[in-house]
Amino acid sequence: MAVITLQRKPLTFAERTYVPQILSGLRTTFKRLWRPAETLEYPEERPAIPPGYRGVPTLVRDPNGREKCVSCQLCEFVCPPKAIRITPGAVPEGSGREHVEKAPSAFDIDMLRCIYCGLCQEVCPEEAIFLQNQYSMSGYTREEMVNHKDRLYELGGTLPDAHHKWDKKQAAAEHGNAH
Repeated sequence: MAVITLQRKPLTFAERTYVPQILSGLRTTFKRLWRPAETLEYPEERPAIPPGYRGVPTLVRDPNGREKCVSCQLCEFVCPPKAIRITPGAVPEGSGREHVEKAPSAFDIDMLRCIYCGLCQEVCPEEAIFLQNQYSMSGYTREEMVNHKDRLYELGGTLPDAHHKWDKKQAAAEHGNAH
């Protein structure tokens, strides 16, 4: 096996003193010196959120303040990193939702595992999960980064619902009992 030795050409005087590289860096600095600033004073100034942004998943209530989640667990099954944990429970008596089989007794989303893919919102048949435009979640411990059911409803709030799904079922049930 033959060994091939390549000879390097010697560096010029300018290359040995790094003058071309220094001048190139100074040229970039002076070009940027008179441009307007491109930085934002975060958190006072925030960048515009693009349309279709997928942010923090939250739970939302219907216009009457009732839980929309029926604990079907589709979001838990479809979640790629397994960030969602749901514990199904019974629907409380006198809640106006007795026609629903179950409701979540616990609903947790681990924001350290969430990859903001939006599959949970897409698969939810009740439109109970909604992705908010919030993008700055922080906490001091891992436990603070797990959003429990109460926190998820606090973040999500109430969304206007054009379907009024529960009201229709309730009205149909009352109408059927009247005849």
